[in-house]
Amino acid sequence: MEDKIINRVANSKLVTLDLEDFYPKGNRVLFDIKDWLFEGFVLREKDFRAQVKTFDWSQYQDAYVALTCSSDAIIPGWAYMFLSIQLEPYAKKTIVGNLDNLETSIYQDIINSMDVSGYKDKPIIIKGCSNKPVPQNAYIMLSNKLQTVAKSIMYGEACSSVPLFKKL
Repeated sequence: MEDKIINRVANSKLVTLDLEDFYPKGNRVLFDIKDWLFEGFVLREKDFRAQVKTFDWSQYQDAYVALTCSSDAIIPGWAYMFLSIQLEPYAKKTIVGNLDNLETSIYQDIINSMDVSGYKDKPIIIKGCSNKPVPQNAYIMLSNKLQTVAKSIMYGEACSSVPLFKKL
């Protein structure tokens, strides 16, 4: 008598969501304005504006940009706004912060625009372990959004998942 191996995971209604699948293409760039400051600490408006005017912003075409200052300088808000206006025709997204903040902001946009109606009353596994830099906050945002429609939410792989939520 032959026993057939049945893949119960493949035959189940279980839906696996991998945030890595939503990872958008484009370079991630940390733009440090420290070198544009007088002695690395003082923003002189006239000099700053001159540097901004002569800088080649086209090199950030289709990039995601995080604006930062690695020195202890106090940067006025208008400076970051001014830089973002220069980047707007080229960059896909510009934020103030580090690369982790940038990834979180990118995923926030993606998750906010997701239509989750197709996951209504379904058991969902949010796949962990990715090769791309998916921020931890993206998993939280996705689980919170799915909680409104899913039958259940788990984390990990189908063979070894951790239950997180089950609709009563």
